[in-house]
Amino acid sequence: MVVVFLASTSIFAQTKLSGTVVDESNQPLPGASIVVKGTKTGASTDFDGNFAFDSKSANGSILVSFVGYETKTVNFTGSTKFGAISLKPSAESLDEIVITATSFAIDRKTPVAVSTVKADVIEHKLGSQEFPEILKSTPGVYATKSGGGFGDGRLTVRGFDSENVAVTINGVPVNDMENGKVYWSNWAGLADVTSAMQIQRGLGASKLAVPSIGGTVNILSKTTDVEKGGNIFTAVGNDGYQKYGATVSTGLLDNGFAATIAASKTKGDGYIDGTEFDGTNYFVNISKQLGENHKLAITSFGAPQRHGQRQNRSLISTYRNAESKNKFNPDWGIKNGEVTHIEDNFYHKSQTSLNHYWTINDKSNLSTAIYASWGSGGGGGTAGTNRDLFKVRLGADDQPVDLDNIVDINRANGALGSEAYLRASRNDHEWYGLLSTYKTEINDNLNLIAGLDLRTYTGKHFSEVTDLLGGDYALDDSDVNNPNRALKVGDKRDYWNDGEVGWQGLFTQLEYNTDNLSTFIASAVSNTSYKRIDYFQYTPGNQETDKYDFIGYSIKGGANYNINDEHNVFANIGYFEKAANFNAVFLNYDNDHINEDAENQKIFSTELGYGYRSEKFAGNFNIYRTEWNDRTLTQNVQNQDGTNSTANILGVNAIHQGIELDFTYKPSDKLSVIGMLSLGDWTWDSDVEDVQIFDEDQNLVDTVNLYIAGLKVSDAAQTTLALGFDYEVMEKTHFTVDFNYFDDLYADYDPNDRGTKGDPQAWKAPAYSTFDASIRHGFKIGDLDTTLTARMNNVFDTEYISDALDGAGSVDETALVWFGYGRTFNISAKIKF
Repeated sequence: MVVVFLASTSIFAQTKLSGTVVDESNQPLPGASIVVKGTKTGASTDFDGNFAFDSKSANGSILVSFVGYETKTVNFTGSTKFGAISLKPSAESLDEIVITATSFAIDRKTPVAVSTVKADVIEHKLGSQEFPEILKSTPGVYATKSGGGFGDGRLTVRGFDSENVAVTINGVPVNDMENGKVYWSNWAGLADVTSAMQIQRGLGASKLAVPSIGGTVNILSKTTDVEKGGNIFTAVGNDGYQKYGATVSTGLLDNGFAATIAASKTKGDGYIDGTEFDGTNYFVNISKQLGENHKLAITSFGAPQRHGQRQNRSLISTYRNAESKNKFNPDWGIKNGEVTHIEDNFYHKSQTSLNHYWTINDKSNLSTAIYASWGSGGGGGTAGTNRDLFKVRLGADDQPVDLDNIVDINRANGALGSEAYLRASRNDHEWYGLLSTYKTEINDNLNLIAGLDLRTYTGKHFSEVTDLLGGDYALDDSDVNNPNRALKVGDKRDYWNDGEVGWQGLFTQLEYNTDNLSTFIASAVSNTSYKRIDYFQYTPGNQETDKYDFIGYSIKGGANYNINDEHNVFANIGYFEKAANFNAVFLNYDNDHINEDAENQKIFSTELGYGYRSEKFAGNFNIYRTEWNDRTLTQNVQNQDGTNSTANILGVNAIHQGIELDFTYKPSDKLSVIGMLSLGDWTWDSDVEDVQIFDEDQNLVDTVNLYIAGLKVSDAAQTTLALGFDYEVMEKTHFTVDFNYFDDLYADYDPNDRGTKGDPQAWKAPAYSTFDASIRHGFKIGDLDTTLTARMNNVFDTEYISDALDGAGSVDETALVWFGYGRTFNISAKIKF
């Protein structure tokens, strides 16, 4: 690879038109489109923002465009070297791409704290990491691989987990309608088709009926490209990692049609023991221009996958004594000489949307998206009357589970059936929605935006037998309508219920803009309805509950003032009430214990910020405070026997406050420096009594008190620091180094260990830092642009704890942890045509 990087030469075709496209902070914009006006002749910029192509026209003008920026027209006469063409951010330029209710924030205009990651950064920095990890160098963000299985990454923003961080793809929400969670394994292939990823911290610019609390992650997928062409790529990495795929675009045809299709395949053995994975990703976008005022586009994508998991944390001493050290996984076994995943995940969630953009007149437009999402799959685990059999291993305690031993025992049982077997907890769903936004210009300075947000969702929850491990059947008496059943593979067991969720929302926003001042005030109201249907615990006629409605609303406002071309200040303030989630209404996983008067979660948030922009330096500084009362919190608890329980914690108050700094510095044309510092102070503000704890089969096993007032919010690093360098070694060859530091990571609480007032702070994991490095080289193979990238994560093989669960006495000897990955590598090649 080193020989290829350093020996390859860049061969540039002779061109008449050339230049570089940059953003408002003089950073290159890879993938920007340049087209000669009135023709289809053009090109896209490379990862340095450069373009060069031949034009048949001796004179004319080029149109330069990039997602989220104003299109710029530049005239030329004869062969021209344009130099740096700077584009300005624009909300309007996103209308035909994000034609839904969610907004992309605009630099020096939208008064929120925001960071945007462009496609080229994702391409050369992500490698084989989890998709949310591309944001780990962003202020306020903590992203880890969790247990380490493919797609099992997690993301917190300002101390708030995925339940309280809105995630949208092309403006369409993807958070689970019942619990608000985001399962990143459903979107494991999304990085291949992302054109930009933006995280808005705090209130954000979202116009959805009820905004998020911690922040909003907006993901823009690729759209139909104006230019005809595509690419093929392949990648290999540690532990058998393999990936390959292709993208093809027709370009804009004479009849107004355009199409882009992408597909990829990923597989590997997994860094963690017993986490083999196999996944596919597909993406289709077809658009049609209907006259000058209408455009239709349909987009469909998904990422079906299956992977082994490490669900259960272990003691630090267990890892120390294990043969595979930090790769140790207690949740897999060997059956008949082959790897068998005891804990695994398999899922396919597709999303399809039909978008219509209507330019009503010069001042008004209407954008509408009708979308549907279907999900099928779940996660594996153990079942039976004797789960202790899964503790018997092939040798020492650090070895795989001896599943053949269980097979022999189950076969010997004969008519008694399987004592221990494997099951899957399924969570299938159907989700339909409509988002429509109307925007009109009242006068030169005042705009009105109003919209509708409708959703309907049905989640289908059940447990099913997946492997009887040698037995002919397993006995089960959980279905009152069919007691004492003999279960076969594929039969439902333990529970079977549906959750129906309805959502109706209205939002409106007034925007007042002058040359230097941008202000807004927005309000929204929503109704969330819940209904539960239980097919196992109740007889026909008694299986459905009534529908319960909960009103939420929000009001927020903000202003950004550009003092001059270099300095700007912004502020925002907001209050909103968020309806309790599904589990806070149906407390005991049944139809009898219904909390009809579940308290709304009440959030008050304020923020102040300052920005500076110059030719070589761009920086942002902001301070925030979020008060959260009557918080609904769902907490996972790992029991001593290795099984998991869940705690529904209602009525918690918390304060999240802190300061954030990020900057970009370009001291020369060859060197770029980026950095950030985030200091958080996130603290629980109240105690809670009568916390209910449920086991994996949704049975109430305990009720405890939770004394946490004054304790730190756990499960996310409150202090983070990042510093990165990008150096152009030679033309089209870049070397990148990224340093990340994490501290003040408090172990997640087990409610059983917080039952006495005056308990100590949870155990704090040691601070840690990692270095990542990459080198990428671009060259020509004939007329084809080719890029080679080699990336290494955790270069110095640093040992660190990324996730922890507090233990007795809040000391390291009792903490249950997951170690982060050691050194990993990834090498990829991409050819554009």
